[in-house]
Amino acid sequence: MTEELLYLWFGMISRMTHTVKMNVAMKYGGIRGLWNTSEEQLRDELTQAQADGFLEHRDAGKVAAYAEELRRNDITYIYPGHKLYPGKLYDIPDPPMLLFAAGDVDVLADLDPAVAVVGARKASVYGREAADRLSGELAASGVTIVSGMALGIDGMAHRAALNVGGKTFAVLGGGADVCYPAAHKGLYNDLIKRGGILSEQPPGTPPVAWHFPARNRLISGLADVVLVMEAKEKSGSLITADMALEQGRDIYALPGMVTEPLSCGCNRLIRQGAGILLNEEDLLEELVIKGLLKKKIAIISDTKNKIKLETKENLVYSKLGLYPRGLDDLQRETGLTPQEVMGICVSLQLKGCIQERSKNYYVRAK
Repeated sequence: MTEELLYLWFGMISRMTHTVKMNVAMKYGGIRGLWNTSEEQLRDELTQAQADGFLEHRDAGKVAAYAEELRRNDITYIYPGHKLYPGKLYDIPDPPMLLFAAGDVDVLADLDPAVAVVGARKASVYGREAADRLSGELAASGVTIVSGMALGIDGMAHRAALNVGGKTFAVLGGGADVCYPAAHKGLYNDLIKRGGILSEQPPGTPPVAWHFPARNRLISGLADVVLVMEAKEKSGSLITADMALEQGRDIYALPGMVTEPLSCGCNRLIRQGAGILLNEEDLLEELVIKGLLKKKIAIISDTKNKIKLETKENLVYSKLGLYPRGLDDLQRETGLTPQEVMGICVSLQLKGCIQERSKNYYVRAK
C-alpha cells in the first residue's frame, strides 16, 4: 500500500472522531502499523465498534477503487505532504490526516492571507450587513474568506466574497458532496464553480452534530485571523473562537448593544481581550504588519466606483466603521469644529460613503 492510499483508507473510516482514530493509530505505531495489525489482535484489543470501523475498508483493492471513484466525481483527496495540503494546518494541535475537496482546489495551495468569518445563523440586520461589507472588502483586497456555509453570517460571508470575484472556501460538517443546509444549494453550486468546498468527512457522509466541533477547528486553523460577527452567550461560534486561541490565531469580535442577546458572546470576547471589529481597514493593517499583504488599499470603494476623498473627509471617514458613531465623538477624535464635521458627514452621505443610522449617528455604507 502506498502512503497516499493508506491516508485515504484512514480517511474512509467515518464512524469515529478524528481524535479517537488518531489515538488508536498511535497505539500501533501510526497508520501503516494499524493497517498491518492482524484482525485477531484488533478485535482482541479494541472495542467491537472500533475494530469493525478499521476493518470495514481494509482491502487494498477496495481503497484503490475508491480513489478512482473520487477522481471520476471531481473530488480531490489531500493528505499531509500533498502539494495542496494547507500549510497552516501543520501547525494546529490535531491536523487532519485526510481532506476531501471540490471546486477550485488550487486555492488551497495559496490561502495567504485568510480570514475566517463566523457568527449566528439567525443574524440581525446589523450582523448580516457587517458580514457582507467586511467580507466583500477583504475579499476584494486579496484575502481568502473561510467559513462554514451555515445560514446567516457564514452564507453572507461566502456570497460577499463571490460577488467581488474573491476567493472563498467553505468547510463542511458532512461530505464535500453533501449540501447542508439544503437552502444553500445555490450558494453550494456557486462555490463549486467559483470557490471551493472542503471536508474531513468522506463523500456521502451526512452532517451530524459531533462533526461540527472538529469542523470548526479547521475553519480557524485555515485562517490567520478569526472574525466573530454575532454570537449568543452559548454559541458554536464561541467554540471556534476557543479553538482559534488554542491555535494562536488572532480574534476580532463585532461589538453590539449590551441588551442584544446576539451580541453577548462578542462583547464577552472583547472583554476577554479580543480585538474590537470596527472596520476592514484595521484588519488589512494587521495583515500588512504580519507581512501577509503587501500594501493596504488607500482608497474608499463603493459598490461601483473608487472614490478619492479630500483630506478632512478621509479623516472623518477613518473614524467610522460598522458601529454607529455620533457627531460629538467624531468632533472629539478629529479635532474639527462641529460645523466642519456636520458638513463633511453630509458630503460623505451624498457620495454614498456613509449612512445616517439615527439622528447624527453614522456608519460606513456597504
